[in-house]
Amino acid sequence: MSPTRVLTGITTSGTPHLGNYAGAIRPAVAASHVPGVESFYFLADYHALIKVQDPARVQRSTLEIAATWLACGLEPDKVWFYRQSDIPEIPELTWLLTCVAGKGILNRAHAYKAAVDKNRAEGEDDDAAINAGLFMYPVLMAADILLFNAHKVPVGRDQVQHIEMARDFGQRFNHLYGEHFTLPEAVIEAQVATLPGLDGRKMSKSYDNTIPLFAPRPTLKKLIASIVTDSRAPGEAKDADSSNVFALYQAFATPAETAAMRAAFERGIGWGDAKQALFERIDAELAPQRERYEALMAKPAEIEAILRDGAQRLRVAHATPLLARLREAVGLRDLSRVAVADGKAATKTAMPAFKQYREADGQFYFKLVAGDRVLLQSIGHDSARTAGQLIGRLKLEGGAALRHAEAGAVHLGEQAIGHLHAGVELAEVVEALAQFAEDLA
Repeated sequence: MSPTRVLTGITTSGTPHLGNYAGAIRPAVAASHVPGVESFYFLADYHALIKVQDPARVQRSTLEIAATWLACGLEPDKVWFYRQSDIPEIPELTWLLTCVAGKGILNRAHAYKAAVDKNRAEGEDDDAAINAGLFMYPVLMAADILLFNAHKVPVGRDQVQHIEMARDFGQRFNHLYGEHFTLPEAVIEAQVATLPGLDGRKMSKSYDNTIPLFAPRPTLKKLIASIVTDSRAPGEAKDADSSNVFALYQAFATPAETAAMRAAFERGIGWGDAKQALFERIDAELAPQRERYEALMAKPAEIEAILRDGAQRLRVAHATPLLARLREAVGLRDLSRVAVADGKAATKTAMPAFKQYREADGQFYFKLVAGDRVLLQSIGHDSARTAGQLIGRLKLEGGAALRHAEAGAVHLGEQAIGHLHAGVELAEVVEALAQFAEDLA
């Protein structure tokens, strides 16, 4: 049985805070270790451009969020970890979906409607200061999901509508052009914490009430001390269920620690003591991660390399082959395959083929060709059987395990198998192999 694909993204528009950690990052990292799940985690920097026009802020946020995921235990060699803008197939798919998306559905998107309602309340034109990015946000989000045929997308309740839109766009495309997309399901985690901020409202950058996740220890202590509380004095019983301090403590404590704190509230613990206990509990969990985070932030080139490697592997395994099939489906095709005006068929583009042969050195070789054009040249093998087995793997597995090494070398997994011919891109090899996989299917 193929694994369930689960996709999670975070917009690179600010610094991660405790609410992001408890509500998304911590549960997502835990989910990445579940057997039978193929996890996709991405930095949604295209989405950030909708509301952030400060380039330095987008860049800094991207670095901070990537370092946060890694510091919190995400293993990039075991999951797909990438930056949205490193996958050019995403904006291309966005346009293909735009051409099937109903404008009426986009008119009903919550974020767009809220912006229109705000303008009306202020006596402005409906679309004043609303950019097309906000209006098209659901289509870009649909492309993020459908490109990798994700089965499940963990979201908050306010994002469920976007998953429903992605299903609608995918279904319309499938109806017009054949079955290409898996229709995703929204996963709403009932136990995911929604943490209160410093002022008691939901912790959010929009309210400027956040506690940065990896704030230095003295800053963390100062911010926790500033959390709004009521005026009940030490010794006076306090209601844990209505307390912001208790809600934050519960999100980081064990059940036993939570029960003990609830009892302390009933006995009338002072707010200063409660905040000190909250600080110590949060710091105990975050201190090791903070140390890893600071080390990662000092090496941005390493994070850049991790993201680029993740995107390159993901394009070869998933994005490029699917886009090749989608382009074919909608008619963005090789013109040499179109019937000529006099009714005779034009010469079709030669189908890819493997040619196996033995050289004067006694070694057995093969090459992947399309007509007279060589795409991939193998290294030598001691036997024809070994070369044939490798050809069989390539036909069966397609380009999923291929990766491009230095100087044109190509690897299948960890095994060096050959090199690209001059002027050939790895994506062309992947597309050619996809045709063999389709024929076998």
